[in-house]
Amino acid sequence: MTDSKTLPKLNNVVVYGLGAMGRPIARNLHEHGLLLGVKNRTHGIASGLAAELQLDDFEDDEHLFSKADCVLTCVSADNDLIDIVNSFKGMLKPDSVVIDCSTVSSETAKKIAEDLSKLAIDFMDAPVSGGVEGAKKGTLSVMVGAQLKTYKRADDLFHSIGSQVTYMGKIGQGQATKAVNQILVAGVAQAVTETLAYAEKCNLPIDKTIEVLSAGAAGNWFLDKRGATMCKDEFEKGFKLELLHKDLVIIKQALQLKNAESQIVDKGIEEFGELMEQGDGKLDISALIKLKRKQLHNEDD
Repeated sequence: MTDSKTLPKLNNVVVYGLGAMGRPIARNLHEHGLLLGVKNRTHGIASGLAAELQLDDFEDDEHLFSKADCVLTCVSADNDLIDIVNSFKGMLKPDSVVIDCSTVSSETAKKIAEDLSKLAIDFMDAPVSGGVEGAKKGTLSVMVGAQLKTYKRADDLFHSIGSQVTYMGKIGQGQATKAVNQILVAGVAQAVTETLAYAEKCNLPIDKTIEVLSAGAAGNWFLDKRGATMCKDEFEKGFKLELLHKDLVIIKQALQLKNAESQIVDKGIEEFGELMEQGDGKLDISALIKLKRKQLHNEDD
C-alpha cells in the first residue's frame, strides 16, 4: 500500500446513486473536473447523465471502478447502501476511498468501513444537509466521519459540493451529527407548520405573518423557504417526508441503544407516518401543515 503521507487528493470520482441529490452532486463534481463517471441502479438515468456531461465511455463496470480513486454513494436506505458497496468494492484498487453521502445509521457506516478496510479501501461517512437547492448550488453542509488522513484527501471534493464542510471525528460521527440535524429539522417543521396553521385559523394575512416572524427571534430557514408555499398547498419541491420519516426511525433505534428517547422523534414518526398512509409520502415535509390544520381547525371554521 502507498504510504499514507504521499496519497494524492481524490480526483477520479464515480457517483453511485443519481436521485434528487446525487445528480446535482455529480454535476458539481464535473464542473470542478473531479467526475470520472456515474452509476445508478436504473441504467437509463446513468447513461442519460453521462451523455449530458459528455463523460468518457467505459467497457463495463469493472473498467469504470478500476479507474476510480473514489466512489461517492448517495442512496436512501441502509440495506441499499450495503448492497451497492458490495457490488463494486471488489473492483476498486487499494487506497481507493468510498464516501457515503446518504443518511444511514452510524452502525451501518462502521460495518461498511470495517469490511472495506480488509481490501485496503478507506471509508468516510459524509451525510449532507441543505436540500436539493443546496445540492444544485454546491452549498451543502457536509458532516464527515473518517480517519483524518483520509479526510484530508477529499478537501477539493467536499468543497466542490458544499460550502460548510466539517470534520466531526471518527467513522460514524458524521452520521451521528446528521441524526442530531434531523431531530432539529423535524422539530422545526412541527413548530412552523403548527404555527402557520394557527395563523390561518386567526385569519391573519399569511405573507405579512411570515415577514414579521422571519424578522424576529422566530425566523428560520424552513419558515423562509417553505412558509409561503405550504400555505398555498404547494408541496412538490424539497425534502420528501417519507425520507425524513425513514431518518427518524433510524434515530429512534439509535436512541433505544442509548436508553434515551425524544418526543420530537416519536411525534415525527407518528405524524409523517399518518401522511404516508394517506399517500403523501412523496410530498415535501411542509405537507405536515395538512395534519396541523386538522388538529387546530374544526368543522365550524
